[in-house]
Amino acid sequence: MITLTDNAVAAVKTALSRASEPAEGFRIMVQAGGCAGFKYSMGLESVSREGDAIIETDGVKMFVDAGSQPHVAGTTVDFVTGLESSGFVFDNPNARGKCDCGKSFS
Repeated sequence: MITLTDNAVAAVKTALSRASEPAEGFRIMVQAGGCAGFKYSMGLESVSREGDAIIETDGVKMFVDAGSQPHVAGTTVDFVTGLESSGFVFDNPNARGKCDCGKSFS
């Protein structure tokens, strides 16, 4: 369903180790919004919810709600570090287009 690169796994593990409250993994969600129609939302998560897909990669659990699953199927998540910014990058084969900043898609 979703593939995490080694850099993304390392970034999530770092976030989990620094979390102020214990977390089992992280959640990826697709929400309406952004300049292209949909935006990604990520956050640490302690428990799964009904309908979640749970994907485990190198000891990192991802929770994806039922409504987001069709939007992110086949997506590769990477973590990139640059001079001006760092963050997660989504290579989503379901996206028909994306905004210039890369934070939302259609």
